[in-house]
Amino acid sequence: MKIESITVREIQMPLVHFFETSFGRTTGRRIILVTVQGEGITAWGECVAGEHPHYCEECVETAWYAITKELAPSLINKDVKKPGDCVPMMASIRGNRMAKASLENALWAAEALKEQVPLWKLVGGTRKEIACGVSIGIQNSPEELEEKVEKELAAGYQRIKLKCKPGWDLKIFERIRKRWPNILLSCDANSAYTLADTEHLKEFDQYKLLMIEQPLWHDDFYFHAELQKKIKTKICLDEAIRNARDAEAAIALGSCGIINIKVGRVGGMTEAIKVHDVCQKRNIPVWCGGMLESGIGRTHNVALSTLPNFTLPGDVSASQRYWKEDVIEPEVTVS
Repeated sequence: MKIESITVREIQMPLVHFFETSFGRTTGRRIILVTVQGEGITAWGECVAGEHPHYCEECVETAWYAITKELAPSLINKDVKKPGDCVPMMASIRGNRMAKASLENALWAAEALKEQVPLWKLVGGTRKEIACGVSIGIQNSPEELEEKVEKELAAGYQRIKLKCKPGWDLKIFERIRKRWPNILLSCDANSAYTLADTEHLKEFDQYKLLMIEQPLWHDDFYFHAELQKKIKTKICLDEAIRNARDAEAAIALGSCGIINIKVGRVGGMTEAIKVHDVCQKRNIPVWCGGMLESGIGRTHNVALSTLPNFTLPGDVSASQRYWKEDVIEPEVTVS
């Protein structure tokens, strides 16, 4: 497809309920959407960069600059035979993976339209149903958290992930486990701990968690490997895995037993598939994490989650869980 034009938009969407992690509290999202047009086809992508450079170095402002000033101009009037062809075209720009992913994912959507096949089939998916989990942020009180967990379990979600940080961890796990002893439960620290907290993190083992996600530094493999030797709970790496090479290195070091694949974090669908394949080869299960996407980004997550090694419930939640009104029709639903 020859790329004739690229349109970049920013929309603002208030969340139904605030979402709090160890980074802070979010009440709404500024979201960058890109539209790629060519040969009569119009397709959409979403940049998942946040309002602040907390999760990673990117944020809405840096992504807007990278897309409009560097990345989109490098693609205009180029003939892209297949979606992954755009990767080397953008390679001279270092980093900015979420910005790059918005453009590449739009090209995957365009290819699906051109070939008249569902996106999940185009990426090599095999699953016609995917198991959905849900991520629950830090709440104002333990009572509010219990209400959230009860609501999500009633909605059919098959895994509950609790955001945690020092002071909001052991007592919370104990409370949830006491009420729901058999649910699939995990936690996400977003780098809230250090290796000095090892003895404290050992206490997590008693709550039979599926995993503890990214407990230590966002860019670390070595110390996560040291921690994994000392705790029974499997470590899941998120922020630290930026590409397939990182996945290879982390697995070789024994840094984790599970990997979370976020298509925006690794720079697009092509690299996400490579990370999946590395993990599948090494028998490391994967799941798809969320970044409070609108329905556009969420549909790309759904497609990615149909690959065969996505054996754990991901954060592919229903639109109504986050938004009063999504930007797509029909909205994403969970049965």
